[in-house]
Amino acid sequence: MRKQPPTVAVLGASRGIGFGVAREYLKRGWRVIATTRTPVGKAKLRMVADEPDKLLEFNLEITDEAQIHAMVAGLPEIKIDVLFVNAGVGRGAGDRVDTMTRSDFVALLVTNALSPIVAIHSFRPLMKEDGVVVVMSSNLASVANNTDGGWEVYRASKASLNTLLRSYAARNSDDRKTYLALSPGWVRTDMGGPSAPLDVETSVTGMLSVVDKRRGNGGVAFVDYSNAAIPW
Repeated sequence: MRKQPPTVAVLGASRGIGFGVAREYLKRGWRVIATTRTPVGKAKLRMVADEPDKLLEFNLEITDEAQIHAMVAGLPEIKIDVLFVNAGVGRGAGDRVDTMTRSDFVALLVTNALSPIVAIHSFRPLMKEDGVVVVMSSNLASVANNTDGGWEVYRASKASLNTLLRSYAARNSDDRKTYLALSPGWVRTDMGGPSAPLDVETSVTGMLSVVDKRRGNGGVAFVDYSNAAIPW
């Protein structure tokens, strides 16, 4: 019987860091389950897949629980080594609670904090016992390091994501999975802007190294792409 390659699921792989993660795993010979929301994102993934049979594509809106459940139901025979939940949105450095509409605030928290945890719970039956679950966090999520404000609501959403991940890991502490709130650093993407010091490849290579090093450790950690601990 032919040995199956290791498998990663990347939720939010249309562009930027998520696309970079999917591309790097494809280069390494992994089977990649990737979600996109646009035909352009899907076409980009197909272009970088040297072995098309190792790329499984799904359309997914991370805030739609029905779509998540349908996707999981369509993967009954697959066991996932690494789950990367990358989907997220921002409103810019000047976002503030006194200027953001209530609907925009709710949408941001649902997208960045609630939906990733819903996805993690839904994918749980497909995960290997010693698998790694990654949420794309941010240095801005650190409450301890928040001394100058900025990105006010985005910070709150990512801090909420970190808290929810810790809670989820705590109530599932009897398993061997490793949970990571992983910061990619300040990266030159549509969100990070052209002045960011890191390119996507450097950030992604570092994050995948962190996943490799921490697999099997269990528990939950908040670290950056260089494996440096970040204060919660």
